[in-house]
Amino acid sequence: MNSNRLNDVALFLLRTGFSLFMMTHGWGKLQKLMEGGEIEFYNFIGLGPKISLILTVFGEFVAPAFVILGLFTRWATVPVVITMGVAAFMVHAGDPIGDREGSLTYLICYLAILMMGPGAYSIDQQLGKKR
Repeated sequence: MNSNRLNDVALFLLRTGFSLFMMTHGWGKLQKLMEGGEIEFYNFIGLGPKISLILTVFGEFVAPAFVILGLFTRWATVPVVITMGVAAFMVHAGDPIGDREGSLTYLICYLAILMMGPGAYSIDQQLGKKR
């Protein structure tokens, strides 16, 4: 296997693996949002807990689904990066580094995807070939 193909496989695994794991975090929050009722959630930009939860669901569930598909990949990583940055540096700011490790790991992973792009095994790549 040549190095370009190996890089594309690695990007595919990085995109899909981390996004599937990220979506497990977002799934619980999506269920909480869909249940209705009173929402208690970290209000990180002053728009209220419900809007903050909606933005978090977008960052932890919707955007990773786009990353898995490799559709608008670089754009889709931005909400995830912001969500993980807020989690690591605002929500858990006073916590020990071990408690922030998960959000920091996701942050670094999605920054790498943002910089490298989706690779050959993506809808983005297929759409680019047709032009």
